[in-house]
Amino acid sequence: MATMKSVKTGAKNDIDVVDVERPVPGPKDVLMKMRACGICGTDTFFLHIGGMPAGADGSMRSIPLGHEPAGEIVEVGAEVTELKVGDRVVVNPQGVPSGIIGCGGEHGAMSEYLLLENAEIGRTVAVFPDTVPFDVASLNEPMAVARHCVNRSEAKPSDKVVVFGAGPIGLGAAIWLKLRGVEHVVVADVLPERLETALAVGADAVINSATEDVTARLTELHGEAANALGQPRAGTDIYIDAAGVAAVFNATVDAAKWGAKLVMVAVQKKGADIDLGGMLRSELTLVASQGYPTEIFEVTPEIVEHHERFAKLISHRVPFAEAGRAFELAMTPGAAEKVVVTFD
Repeated sequence: MATMKSVKTGAKNDIDVVDVERPVPGPKDVLMKMRACGICGTDTFFLHIGGMPAGADGSMRSIPLGHEPAGEIVEVGAEVTELKVGDRVVVNPQGVPSGIIGCGGEHGAMSEYLLLENAEIGRTVAVFPDTVPFDVASLNEPMAVARHCVNRSEAKPSDKVVVFGAGPIGLGAAIWLKLRGVEHVVVADVLPERLETALAVGADAVINSATEDVTARLTELHGEAANALGQPRAGTDIYIDAAGVAAVFNATVDAAKWGAKLVMVAVQKKGADIDLGGMLRSELTLVASQGYPTEIFEVTPEIVEHHERFAKLISHRVPFAEAGRAFELAMTPGAAEKVVVTFD
């Protein structure tokens, strides 16, 4: 029996690197050799709680991690005709029957090999050219999350937009907004090095929300407008929350003009008191954005075309042999922007 190494959740805040049986593809499946896998906030969430809730008694079960894969096909099932050995592919983690890859399903991509059941181009996988490094290709899944939130925003070229949170999703949203032709995109964060990255990927301006008055800066950048009562507000049309903290809602309500829109893509860490009266006075539309219902492979050709721009989102590349260090970096607040684990 051939084995492989795979990363699973261990005790709270810890990973286990275990030897497991290397999967064997069935007639409709392919086996992919992992070449790069990003670490996401969802992975670190599972690590913080020590796995995935298993039952009403509060027990946890260990799960294989990794849902941002890029790799190459090394085996194909007898009935697979569209894909061949050597194809470089990105994956839809939600497109397999045994559960979401790396998020409670049977398989995780933070492994030396990944089984892709019922492999089908456009549904399970997309092929990308060798002009794109595997580490950048592994951004396909988080960039689909960012693209869905921009699609949900319905931003037009004439709109003025602010993105709160300069992590990978927020920066990805800023890139998609600019590629969509949006005239003015501001990124707000509390970490100066992340704001530098925001400018490097094409944001028109940045705000350090720890040291600057957000409403005043937005008014300066986007002009002055008013809410329904005529009170002065910033001219910003769309607010995107890619930070997931209560302060973003409060800053938005404080600044929002009549008819502004708030798109929530970040997972809210805990409930917050929201000034509903303030939302009413601005007729603020709240739009939630979850996952990527259609965007997982919609983004692939543009990542291929603009891969050098997307590469700027990766702050750390760590070999799989040092997976423990990679997850430690990802779990340390402010230590890393985006960690991608690479495989030989």
